[in-house]
Amino acid sequence: MLKKIEIVIISSVQAVRPDVFLFIHRDSFREDFMNVESKVIVVTGAGSGIGRALVGVLLEKGARVAAVDLSAPTLQETRELAGSRKERVSTHVLNITDRTTVEALPQAVIDAHGVVDGLINNAGIIQQFVRFNDLDYTDIERMINVNFYGTINMTKAFLPYLLKRPEAHVVNVASMGSFLPVPGQTLYGASKAATKLFTEGLYTELLDTNVHVTVVFPGAIATNISTNSGVSFEAPAPENAKPQKQMKTTPARDAAGIIVAAMEQNKYRVLVGSDAKMMDFMARLAPKRAAHLIYSRMGSLLKR
Repeated sequence: MLKKIEIVIISSVQAVRPDVFLFIHRDSFREDFMNVESKVIVVTGAGSGIGRALVGVLLEKGARVAAVDLSAPTLQETRELAGSRKERVSTHVLNITDRTTVEALPQAVIDAHGVVDGLINNAGIIQQFVRFNDLDYTDIERMINVNFYGTINMTKAFLPYLLKRPEAHVVNVASMGSFLPVPGQTLYGASKAATKLFTEGLYTELLDTNVHVTVVFPGAIATNISTNSGVSFEAPAPENAKPQKQMKTTPARDAAGIIVAAMEQNKYRVLVGSDAKMMDFMARLAPKRAAHLIYSRMGSLLKR
């Protein structure tokens, strides 16, 4: 059920004419919720990290899951880890950057489960911790293709099917790196910023439909994303350097729980981790100063 609440704020523009009023804002809020129990949810990047944890949380809540990943062995491991619930999991090995393969996926999911009710675009990679000038075009294209076009491909393929359901949901995973620049992750941040704006635009386009949309901004999550991305970022410590504090991370299981809860509660956006919340706040308060602060903390990761 779509409930519209119109908010109109009218302000007198004294500097121009007292009788001129400025229309500021009108919005529509969707208050409906989607219980994932018995729903069929597609999860990309399901072979490890947040994706694997998402499969587990969804199964615990009674959903059926179409698990998607590039790696057949890790995908099968995810299914086996589901234990007695694994019969509610179908596995689909494919490259989300391959548009032709992705276009055939919705029918494969429907063949396995009968319907499809939701899509969580979680798959993503980071780049080598190097300056943009030191990236070659192969790395640049891979970053954009996986993080942005992969999300575009999956959404484009599944949206026509989701629009036919009584209720459905699309969740796109961006990053706290889409708020502020992280040294050595310029292309990664740009790809996630593109995902952010794409998701927000999709939300507005689907306001009058049965498809809900959520954008997720994870902070540092305890996953093996660097290994899966083929990235090593251990920089040599300067002589006489003080030991650095271990970066605080959010467990993948906790992150998955937050994401699924946001999906069920029809959240517009969700921040995962105290670091993501802090970066969001800093980006709003003082973006330039925040960029300098982040460089002072993380600039040493850049490969010389």
